[in-house]
Amino acid sequence: MIIRKTIVRDFPEVCKIYSEARNFMRETGNPDQWKDMHPALEVLDRDIKARKSYVCVSDGEIVGVFYFSVMVEPTYQKIDGQWLNDEPYGVVHRIATTRSFRGAGAFCLDWCFDQCRNLRVDTHRDNTPMKNLLGKLGFTYCGIIFLEDGDERLAFQKADCSGATAK
Repeated sequence: MIIRKTIVRDFPEVCKIYSEARNFMRETGNPDQWKDMHPALEVLDRDIKARKSYVCVSDGEIVGVFYFSVMVEPTYQKIDGQWLNDEPYGVVHRIATTRSFRGAGAFCLDWCFDQCRNLRVDTHRDNTPMKNLLGKLGFTYCGIIFLEDGDERLAFQKADCSGATAK
């Protein structure tokens, strides 16, 4: 598998993966996280144009998509809990994979951690598959953050104990 920046030509496949992910969430007891066509097409377009959208490709097929950036995430500034550290960090949002390819989510998150050894992620309380994946990959639950619309999300962080550095 490889990770590369998403290009405009990928847009139809990316939309298909997000649609599949919304269905999977509903089927696994998480009907509210990505309801109403989330992420919006405008958001995906903005991510691609900002060059912060990435795809995971296996044998020429896109099997995953996600947003990654080393940045200060405004909704992470206030947490009901405590982050592991206050060092610069990478952020992963909107990660989705195809059902037909196992292991793509872990590959994407591992790639992000290789880019920035201090990584923060949030997910919906009902997103059990994502919570399980984060635990398996060594992320620590840090508390609750609130999105701009007031919805809560569970916040996780993984940091390299030898000193978090951003590439």
